[in-house]
Amino acid sequence: MKRSKSSRDWLDRHVNDEYVQRARNEGLRSRAAYKLEEIQSRDRILKAGQRVVDLGAAPGGWSQMAGRIVGPKGKVIAIDLLPMDPLDGIDFILGDFREEKALADLRELLGGAAVDLVLSDMAPNVSGVSSVDQPRAMYLCELALDFAKESLRPGGRLVVKVFQGEGFDGYIRDLRSTFRKVVTRKPRASRPKSREVYLVASSFVPGREG
Repeated sequence: MKRSKSSRDWLDRHVNDEYVQRARNEGLRSRAAYKLEEIQSRDRILKAGQRVVDLGAAPGGWSQMAGRIVGPKGKVIAIDLLPMDPLDGIDFILGDFREEKALADLRELLGGAAVDLVLSDMAPNVSGVSSVDQPRAMYLCELALDFAKESLRPGGRLVVKVFQGEGFDGYIRDLRSTFRKVVTRKPRASRPKSREVYLVASSFVPGREG
């Protein structure tokens, strides 16, 4: 099948992308690892021995980096509806986080233990129609926040990818109702034309609303 011009242009940009080349040379699963690396350098969200849940983990760039930092005394649980090649020390759940079965599997792996950090790089399949894509993206963000409220220890953190648009301001208000500090990050590894930003919510306060 002949590729369209837009597909060829995307492939060219991808192959020539600085972060794609770096990831390949440094043995990282994806260029997304550099987004987490920059957030880590600014906000110190990851520490040795932490328990971390990575939502929307495939192909594993964030889990790979998180696992290196939390070390053998920590624990990283990754979940995605797409398959992910195994990573040493990382527990992986193949399942759709929107469905109760995957969430039950995740709870079972946690065994009732509280989580230090929830990472969410989840994004919907893009249709190209903003009125469809934006609500789908915000729904995933809301699910990540619901899970964080359920699983985080007091003082824990949530890092979530959000696309700027309808629902963005309201979501930040929701974060601020349960976390003492919320900052917005646009890592250099995020493509300039992308509307994605990352919200880093710190100091979780259980039961705090409004």
